[in-house]
Amino acid sequence: MKLTVELKDTQYDIIIERGVLSRISDYVNLNRKVLVITDDGVPKEYLQTVLSQCKEGYSQVVMQGEGAKSFPVYEQLCRVLLNNNFTRKDLVIALGGGVIGDLSGFVASTYMRGIDFVNIPTTTLSQIDSSVGGKVAINLDHVKNIIGCFYQPKMVFVDSDTLNTLPNRHYVNGLVEAIKSGLIYDKDLFELFERENIKEHIDEIIFHSLSAKKDVVEKDEKEENLRKILNFGHTIGHAIESINIDSMLHGECVAIGMLPMIEDEALKQRVINVYQKLGLKQTVAYDKQQVIDLIHKDKKAYGSKITIIKVKELGKADLEDINANDLFAYL
Repeated sequence: MKLTVELKDTQYDIIIERGVLSRISDYVNLNRKVLVITDDGVPKEYLQTVLSQCKEGYSQVVMQGEGAKSFPVYEQLCRVLLNNNFTRKDLVIALGGGVIGDLSGFVASTYMRGIDFVNIPTTTLSQIDSSVGGKVAINLDHVKNIIGCFYQPKMVFVDSDTLNTLPNRHYVNGLVEAIKSGLIYDKDLFELFERENIKEHIDEIIFHSLSAKKDVVEKDEKEENLRKILNFGHTIGHAIESINIDSMLHGECVAIGMLPMIEDEALKQRVINVYQKLGLKQTVAYDKQQVIDLIHKDKKAYGSKITIIKVKELGKADLEDINANDLFAYL
């Protein structure tokens, strides 16, 4: 399967195909210097599979987790490019989850003001959501993604066979973004979670999720209006994640952040039923004031105001500007 993201100034293909990891060279020019960035949680054989297709391949393995999205790691990777004389004609490949995609994309976007970037997501979270759309970033002082830009990949390769080695917790973690897409944009996708075996329909879930995100990004690449709906659950979720950076995963926090923003109680119960099916928590203990303080630093905040996303009926989302302190009522 193939999707093509068509934007004002560029376009790129998303190849969704089992086994495509071993055929990257069929689609992308690897006869140049290539830096493959991955983390120590990604199986080594995936890295070797990609490197074996490169004429002059280099690799850097960073620590697993949000801690990798830092200035020291960013500097380290830029030095690898500089010390090996990478030019604008060369290539950076992200091989891993959302953290690796964010970090690698930011490195590619800033080195020499931009070199080619290819994303190969290997987790449900990155295959379903973060690998597409062009948001790249690193963190600062426990504030997620506060240093970043929009930088589109040249191609994205989604090989769901790579999910076979993913621990169940991480597998479920990424599914939350698909639930989100169903709630805000594609009711058929959400209903698939209710009635089907998830793993047996993972390729369908990935395709539906990326189709929804592609449609939204094409209409609003720089998040000026419509694309803000993709932040559903993230305002509260990101703050909870920042507080629990070492103990909770992104999707787990977004799942908690979505529930208060669902205004239809019957729909909220349907979502809770899906959470129970997947083994997701509905809440976690946190300090409300600490959450509000972090929300004030959120890049979606402007002055004392912040845009929140609500779901009143399945498949539709509404934007609402409120005072950030009014979020106390949702906590």
